[in-house]
Amino acid sequence: MKQIQASELIVNPDGSIFHLHLKPEEIADTIILVGDQDRVDMIGGYFDNIELTRQNREFRSITGTYKGKRLSVISTGIGTDNIDIVLNELDALANIDLEKREIKKEHTQLSFIRIGTSGALQADIPVDTPVISQVACGFDGLLNFYADRDKVSNLVMENHFMEHMNYYKKLAVPYFVGADDDLYDILKPGCTSGITISAPGFYGPQGRVLRLDIKDPEVNNKISAFNINGDRFTNYEMESSAIYGLSKLLGHRALTICNIIANRMRGEYSKDYKEGLKVTIKNVLDRLSY
Repeated sequence: MKQIQASELIVNPDGSIFHLHLKPEEIADTIILVGDQDRVDMIGGYFDNIELTRQNREFRSITGTYKGKRLSVISTGIGTDNIDIVLNELDALANIDLEKREIKKEHTQLSFIRIGTSGALQADIPVDTPVISQVACGFDGLLNFYADRDKVSNLVMENHFMEHMNYYKKLAVPYFVGADDDLYDILKPGCTSGITISAPGFYGPQGRVLRLDIKDPEVNNKISAFNINGDRFTNYEMESSAIYGLSKLLGHRALTICNIIANRMRGEYSKDYKEGLKVTIKNVLDRLSY
């Protein structure tokens, strides 16, 4: 079996993976991903016990149990570039022998659940509403660097969207990837469902204007008007497309739930988004532990 070179799979002297500083036995098969490292401890506060706490840079990790189910919680920081690191390293922990630097014969499937915050793209979605991402749309272009990108993407939706938007050719080609069906069915109750955009930035890429004009001032109005077979865009965030795309390519399951903390169409912002987020976190933990 072909050995992966040391420059491609970097292992720390203690046997942990390069960025996350985790070892294979230290992660659970079900992993909650959050952007904010402080949110790791917020979720950990619900656990019955915590067996591991680890941090390197923005990547804070815990592993423990909630109602008897072993879970890991890992902060990714902001952006799909960080997701590229986190997903590939977690997959390596599960499916590559780090000592031999060889891919294992038997595949281990991981489940990734992102819990985050986002901005609504429809006027009828109130702040503090949990939105589940049935499909993630990537404005970031990350998946375009990987072979078989088209095999996991909804090309009909992609082409329809580019035509609808009169898409600027100098931008990265967007991609659309669906959530895992089983996780979606488990976690959907009580959530609004739709298409989530992962943007490569918080300001211009999400249509915000401070001192710099943006290429298309009508971008958010055009996005909110998009509809294909009843599916519409519900919200912006910055990570889900890479989580969905890489998970599908690597043979894992993925789902995102984000609480709406701002309604972009109505110009509203949550008065206390952390309280609503705690409710969503508890609901997710309870449903994962059934």
